[in-house]
Amino acid sequence: MSHVPDLTAVILGLILAAWLAAGAWAVWSGLAMKNKAETTLRQSGRLGRLLETSPALPLLVRSDGKLEASQRLMHWLGFGYLPAHISELHTPKAGMSREDLEGLTGDVNLAQKSGSNFTRAIKVAGSDKALLIRGGLADQKIAPNGSALLWVFDATDSEGQIEKLRDENEAARAAFDALSALIEAAPVPMWHRSSDLRLTLVNSAYVKAVDAEDGAQVIADGIELIETIDGVSPINAAAQAKEKGEPLERVVATTVGGKRRMTQVVDVPLGKSGIAGYAIDIQQLEDARREQRRFIESQREMLDKISAGVVQFDADKSLKFCNLPFQRIFSMRQQWIAERPEFPRVLDRMREMNRIPEVRDFPEWREERTDWFHSNESIEENWLLADGTHLRVIANPTPDGGLLLIFEDRTEQVQLASARDTLLRVRTATFDNLFESLAVFAADGKLNIWNHQFAKNWSLTDDELGKHPRVDALMQKMARQLKQAARISEVRDKVRTATTDRIQQAGTLSFADGRRFEYAAIPLPDGNALFTMLDISDSHRIEQALLERNEALVEADSIKASFLSNMSYEFRTPLTSIGGFAELLDNGIAGPLTEQGHEYTRAILQSVKRLGTQIDNVLDLSQSEAGALPIAKEKVNLNKLVGDIAAQFSDVLQAQKMEIVLQLDDKLGSAMADKKRLGQAIWQIVDNAVRYTGEGGRISVNGSGDVKQAVLHISDNGPGMNAGQQSRAFDSFARSRDQKAGQKKGGLGLPLARQLVIAHGGSLTLTSELGQGTLVSIHLPRQ
Repeated sequence: MSHVPDLTAVILGLILAAWLAAGAWAVWSGLAMKNKAETTLRQSGRLGRLLETSPALPLLVRSDGKLEASQRLMHWLGFGYLPAHISELHTPKAGMSREDLEGLTGDVNLAQKSGSNFTRAIKVAGSDKALLIRGGLADQKIAPNGSALLWVFDATDSEGQIEKLRDENEAARAAFDALSALIEAAPVPMWHRSSDLRLTLVNSAYVKAVDAEDGAQVIADGIELIETIDGVSPINAAAQAKEKGEPLERVVATTVGGKRRMTQVVDVPLGKSGIAGYAIDIQQLEDARREQRRFIESQREMLDKISAGVVQFDADKSLKFCNLPFQRIFSMRQQWIAERPEFPRVLDRMREMNRIPEVRDFPEWREERTDWFHSNESIEENWLLADGTHLRVIANPTPDGGLLLIFEDRTEQVQLASARDTLLRVRTATFDNLFESLAVFAADGKLNIWNHQFAKNWSLTDDELGKHPRVDALMQKMARQLKQAARISEVRDKVRTATTDRIQQAGTLSFADGRRFEYAAIPLPDGNALFTMLDISDSHRIEQALLERNEALVEADSIKASFLSNMSYEFRTPLTSIGGFAELLDNGIAGPLTEQGHEYTRAILQSVKRLGTQIDNVLDLSQSEAGALPIAKEKVNLNKLVGDIAAQFSDVLQAQKMEIVLQLDDKLGSAMADKKRLGQAIWQIVDNAVRYTGEGGRISVNGSGDVKQAVLHISDNGPGMNAGQQSRAFDSFARSRDQKAGQKKGGLGLPLARQLVIAHGGSLTLTSELGQGTLVSIHLPRQ
């Protein structure tokens, strides 16, 4: 009984021990499973991370069309969420196109049914992203029941490169085709040699040049285009080009199409690809060069004959040619020119000869002119030399890099232009300051030139005239100024006649405002017509007034002449009676007279004589002015006539202490004249001098002459006359002279003397100055 508790304890201990061992094993197993699970999670995380960062993302499409994919793939497709079904991979703004989705759906269905693999490229809508999808049937462990596993690759860069390569390939192929076509169509022979210098390709021009059937025959027979010249064959030339590694050019004569032609042959090494060659027919170029040389020679001969200096420089700035005028203008010797000096040296030589303008900095000036070689256009300058010569300089760069200079001596043209400009300014100033209205119409009827007076008289503006209107349009505007507008047609017709028929015409115009103009249309030497207008309004009014006054004066003069004639005859009858009775009384018929009575009678007789003379003078003057004075011509000794007249004044001269000096030359001679009338004229002049000279005066009479006429000068040292008195000296009814002590009436002396001299065909002039005396000159014809 005592062993029963011990057994129970043992069993209980075993149970506890077993339970403890089981717990320990469970703890250890749990820890092992935990470690394995953590390891598995870490591996899953790494795998997921690798999957997320891989260039290809999986897309699982189950048999019912449902999708399983990562968010990154959805971002590739442009979705912000995972579509539930494959049919939802197309939307207007994301996913793929409808065509791509239909194709992908077909590929997926075929893979699910047959297990075949497929590859498809798609475009993502709304972006330039390109995706490459490779798919097939999914493993049963991954997705049972016929799911499809798709691997999606981002092929955007690859597609771009592929597209670029495809475009480049197409471009290269197109370029190759175009180059091949160009070579074939080239008008010059072209060929290609392999590295062993055998012909491998020729074009149609080559075949035609060697008269072969086709290119195959040329290559098979090795027909060469170029002959062997001077031991150099075409193959040798190609070998030299290959050896030097640079193109080899040569000009040879060859036979092309049965004709001998000059040809430029070029062999071009192409490295490992062989050697290419082509031949250019330069026969026309050689002919052109020969023709150019002949042209240059003839041109230089012609340039030597012109007046302008011409010099040409090469691209290296050396003198190539200069004509004789250039050598003459710049004083350059032929020996120095033959050295072909450079352009700067030529400028230096010009400076030495003082044949360039005065410049402050000559080196800079020379450098600027040297830059003419690099100019893109012609340059023109004017040089004023120290001796006054004007040179027009034209610098023209030549296509070969040289320079052509032309020196034109424009000294005479400049002087003429200056004179012309001066004349034009003078003409313009003259036109604008003329009182007349002037306008010049061209041969086609256009207004060419006008002055300010023309515009003012016709009330035309500068804008209207500045358009140079034709005569028809201008006359329409001018017509509104006329009193009768229709008369403008006369002006237009006369201007046309002056330009077309070259006939000068004139007329008068009356303006609406009362002005009156004389106008003329005058043909000019250059084919134009001058239209001129002169305002005669004032002169017309004066003319009318003068005509009216002249009619009145003629009538008054007629009355005056009639009155004087009648009065003269009326005076003569009683005067004759007075003189007769005075003579009877003086002779004592009525009884003896005392001495004082005799003095009275003698005074009466003297007055009667003088009054009779005055009446005769009045009658003579009236007849002379009327042109009815009788002149009886005979040969008159002028020296004796003048001496006799001077003697008649001896008593008067002695009484007034005056003297008369006669200086009569033998050349005075004689003349055919009326002795009485001519003596009367000279007597009147001397008498006039005696009366107005005064006491103590001096009178001089000078006589001379020539074959055609006799000349008398009668002068005195009296008080003289002013301009007003001189203008009235020959007016028989005006005051002749003014004296300080009073005024003396002008008589008939000078007017009568002048009429008598004129009646003899001569002339009488008067010259006087206050305080210097008076000079009367008579010019009398011999016949």
